[in-house]
Amino acid sequence: MDIGARRDLRLLEAVEEDSRVTQRGLATKLGIALGLTNLYLKRLVRKGYIKCVNVQSNRLSYLITPRGIAEKARLTYEFIDYSLHLYGEVRQHLRAMLHECAASRCRVAIYGRGEAAEIAYLSLKEFRLEPIAIFDDEGGGDDFLGMPVRPIAEHDQVPYDVIVVATLDSSGHQWANLINDGIPAAKLFPLRQIPGNGRRLPPAAVRR
Repeated sequence: MDIGARRDLRLLEAVEEDSRVTQRGLATKLGIALGLTNLYLKRLVRKGYIKCVNVQSNRLSYLITPRGIAEKARLTYEFIDYSLHLYGEVRQHLRAMLHECAASRCRVAIYGRGEAAEIAYLSLKEFRLEPIAIFDDEGGGDDFLGMPVRPIAEHDQVPYDVIVVATLDSSGHQWANLINDGIPAAKLFPLRQIPGNGRRLPPAAVRR
């Protein structure tokens, strides 16, 4: 499922949940700029998935149309299918590393807190492993499955052996950024294979 389809699904879900939602409210919910929200909404209006309603002379609200409801159902099915496929792919990729971690009582941390991090967390639980820490760029409190999220800058304060890089970015940019932040490459393990990175297991981390 591409980024555009996922964005459309989130917009349609938000409009259906709140018939009085405004552009500003949608921008806040989706975490994107107001100008981008305006462009995306206009696209959905042109396709007939939502319609504008004049609430006041200076205020527009948005409603999902029957055609939009049908499109949301289609995208939801596509998202579920995509998620199941992704979970299977990630689980297979992580299996060897997690098996060795479970056997050697290796301490595993997770970088990220979105959908990809949830998949990584479920994979750890299958091997009866608990993440020693959850990292993200900024941190920000107890907002990942009840666990505190720490800024990645604090990685040197946690005695981890492996960090699962829980991002779906396949470009390798995030991997490079983490190394620039001072994390040894041998302690990083991608959620999915990174082009040009043929290493399957982080030997220095897993085989302590």
